[in-house]
Amino acid sequence: MLQSSIFALCHVTVFFLHLCEAEDFKWTDDHHSSFYYSTFPTGFLWGVGNSAYQTEGAWNKDGKGLSIWDAFTHKKGKVYMNETGDSACESYYKIKDDIALLNELKVNQYRFSISWPRILPTGIKYHVNEKGIEYYNNLINTLLKNNITPVVTLYYWDLPQVLQEKYGGWQNISMVMYFNDYANLCFERFGDRVKYWITFNDPWSIAVLGYETGEHAPGMKLPGYGAYKAAHHIIKAHAKVWHSYNNLWRSKQKGMVGISLTSNWGEPVDITDQKDIDASERYMQFYTGWFANPIFKGDYPGIMKDYIGKKSAQQGLSSSRLPTFSTQEKTYIKGTTDFLGIGHYTARYVTHKIYPLSQGKYHTDHDVMEFVDPQWPNSGSDWLYAVPWGLRRLLNFIKTHYSNPIIHMTENGVAEKLHCAELCDEWRIEYHKSYINEMLKAIKDGVNVKSYTAWSLLDKFEWDEGFSERFGLYYVDFKTKNRPRYPKASVQYYKKVISANGFPSKKEVESWHRKSIETCSTANQLLAADPLTTHMEMVTEIVIPTVCTLCILLSAVLLMFLLRRHS
Repeated sequence: MLQSSIFALCHVTVFFLHLCEAEDFKWTDDHHSSFYYSTFPTGFLWGVGNSAYQTEGAWNKDGKGLSIWDAFTHKKGKVYMNETGDSACESYYKIKDDIALLNELKVNQYRFSISWPRILPTGIKYHVNEKGIEYYNNLINTLLKNNITPVVTLYYWDLPQVLQEKYGGWQNISMVMYFNDYANLCFERFGDRVKYWITFNDPWSIAVLGYETGEHAPGMKLPGYGAYKAAHHIIKAHAKVWHSYNNLWRSKQKGMVGISLTSNWGEPVDITDQKDIDASERYMQFYTGWFANPIFKGDYPGIMKDYIGKKSAQQGLSSSRLPTFSTQEKTYIKGTTDFLGIGHYTARYVTHKIYPLSQGKYHTDHDVMEFVDPQWPNSGSDWLYAVPWGLRRLLNFIKTHYSNPIIHMTENGVAEKLHCAELCDEWRIEYHKSYINEMLKAIKDGVNVKSYTAWSLLDKFEWDEGFSERFGLYYVDFKTKNRPRYPKASVQYYKKVISANGFPSKKEVESWHRKSIETCSTANQLLAADPLTTHMEMVTEIVIPTVCTLCILLSAVLLMFLLRRHS
């Protein structure tokens, strides 16, 4: 563990004295470390996922337009080592290869996203790129031929750059109309075969990291209002698309439209202290409730409205920095989801803290401070700690607050501890095992979870972290042009979980772990040969052409010399 990367907590030992469970849910009776041996309900769906910008590559091929991530990564200093997704995993050219991996895993669904600028290069419906349509048709058709259900995300962060430049992206209400046009094109061209649609992936990150802190594309730093404004338009766009599908396509296509929210779990530092309990509630409402509350209940959480409104007034503003929905909009937005996608990775301890008014921005508006337990296993991502019991709490929170909706786990995974090649990823096995088991417990609690998507199929471009973090079940060699894939031990383990539909017995589960680690040794040997492969590629692609060019030049010089002597 990298102890230096963890917050120094002088009073952390006090926290551990209060880790007894909250009393308002029966599910808290079990101890954190208990393991539940059982299987999932019949018909439970298992999958893996990827997103377009992170994996496809071919950033400027076959008529694709620029996205905000193309523009963002091409600016120096925005991404670790100035890396880009220009080539990524080359999945644009490797449909059959990637679906072969899905068959190896024996998943029955695959979550991927459509790149808006690949099918609408300028972002508007009047310029359709048929090459892009053809690519996604091939992907969808090949999935279905292999009995794998496509789960399609319409927006996984790659807004067409033209819309950002002309309108300011999600700061502008016009995005609602443009997104609806794009979504309807997707329904028209792919909806006869796609039955699961996700409008937005992790709108929290789109709003906060894209328009508040500027850490993600488009890199706008608008503290105090940028995130709230972007989120307001995203919620309206989601509702618009849901109504479009409901009115125009549902009767013919029989599909479902939802949204995927990514959220941590916020545990009170002291469950006997009302201030910490209230801080936990604020934390969850500023994360999950920010988007779930309007969609399920018609308006922002009261806690958000109260806190942001009060702070705005204290700052001398005439109105709240949090936008408001009209009565008509509340009615229009409420109930606009057929299922709720949940992405979850980690948890935090939270406590009450009052921030100065001068720091009026999203991260301080809710008066919450976050902590981590130094004993939590960390990962290759400095924000991600393995806290599996947080997932069960999050799922029960959703069940309680939003009338137990249909839930699909759309993302859950962990990054490599090391940047070097390591295929015997025992920590990933333990992570998925523990989190899937907590999800199984939540189903036992009565939470309506229908599927699980491991994140992700491949190592890929990880946004502002470039290629320095690896979430994949399959290792990708980014130094080799062909981007070969190698199975990690977690592939074998996840296959066993899928085949057994859960965890049938302790003896069987322990054997899975042992056999998974045994199988990775062969793959490690293949990966160890990569330096030779890379060397041979360099010889083939660089050295030989260079030598040939020099030979031609020397021959030309010699010929000129001979001609001059002859004359």
